[in-house]
Amino acid sequence: MKQLNKAEICFINRKAMETIKNETVLVTGGSGFVGSYCIIQLLKEGYTVRTTIRSLDKVEALKETLLAGKAENMQNLTFYAADLTGDEGWGLAVDGCDYVLHVASPFPAGEPKDENEIIIPARDGALRVLRAAQAARVKRVVLTSSFAAIGYTIDPKNHVFTEADWTDPNVKLPAYIKSKTIAERAAWDFMEKNAGSMELAVINPVGIFGPVLGKTFSSSIGMIVQLLSGKMPGTPQLSFGIVDVRDVADIHIKAMKNPATSGQRFLATSDGFMSFPGIAKLLKADRNLPIDKVPSKVLPNWLVKVSAWFKPELKPIVPQLGVVKTLSNAKAKSVLSWTPRSKEATILETAESLVKFKIV
Repeated sequence: MKQLNKAEICFINRKAMETIKNETVLVTGGSGFVGSYCIIQLLKEGYTVRTTIRSLDKVEALKETLLAGKAENMQNLTFYAADLTGDEGWGLAVDGCDYVLHVASPFPAGEPKDENEIIIPARDGALRVLRAAQAARVKRVVLTSSFAAIGYTIDPKNHVFTEADWTDPNVKLPAYIKSKTIAERAAWDFMEKNAGSMELAVINPVGIFGPVLGKTFSSSIGMIVQLLSGKMPGTPQLSFGIVDVRDVADIHIKAMKNPATSGQRFLATSDGFMSFPGIAKLLKADRNLPIDKVPSKVLPNWLVKVSAWFKPELKPIVPQLGVVKTLSNAKAKSVLSWTPRSKEATILETAESLVKFKIV
């Protein structure tokens, strides 16, 4: 084996140091789909990373997930136990951090009987993280909100949805949509009254898809699972925006680093929109996927509405049947030089990963 001389050793050490940033980032909810990808990208860029999970019993499972995503520099990652519903652990997790990516947020398995079951943890959890970050003199917090806080009470006809739009939480809405709106409003109110030198930027993603790294993934990907596994007799006429989880992680980190993001919201969506029938057609055209069970039939709106009387999980989608919303990602592209993947590529890579991990 060749022995390196001093000059070669110095060169290697210098190159290694160039990849290590003297900044520490806390990612809340690291075991989640978006949180995992944020950690992977931050480690790749050389940051010292901390992440919170509800129980340290999940550490080994999270490590497996990150390694499945080809995470680098795992020695620069530390795990902390903290829950959005309590104060314990947050001060320790955030102490000494330069930035916080507050990605963690409760998501219900179904519509709760009491909307406060999800509204209170979402709102109070965001405020809990902001207070801890402020006390620790964090430079900037990037909060993961949702398109739910933008586009559910404005008439979509002849309207282009942007970051200037807000969902009105005072009208009848599904609990999740209301919770994201109230939590984001509470975060901005906190910043107006208490922030001091700390800055806040907010990311508002649409439906999040992309390659899964195991059994944990976004609720949106459940749609692809249902299509491929034959659990849908037909596809509803439901349209929505799509964004790749890798692009969601990327826009968080861009917003973290760019001074121009302070006090700003960013709508994260790929160009255009897709519908359930369109996704089914796209999947059926890929002969590398198990497409035998993907439905070809498009369900009429009246049938979905009737079915919702017997299947409560369908009720939240009924008001969106046949509705097409035009979304703009111009701000994210211009301010952050953000370039999202195509929605078609994202859907196909999602499906391929579900096959790879034998989820379908």
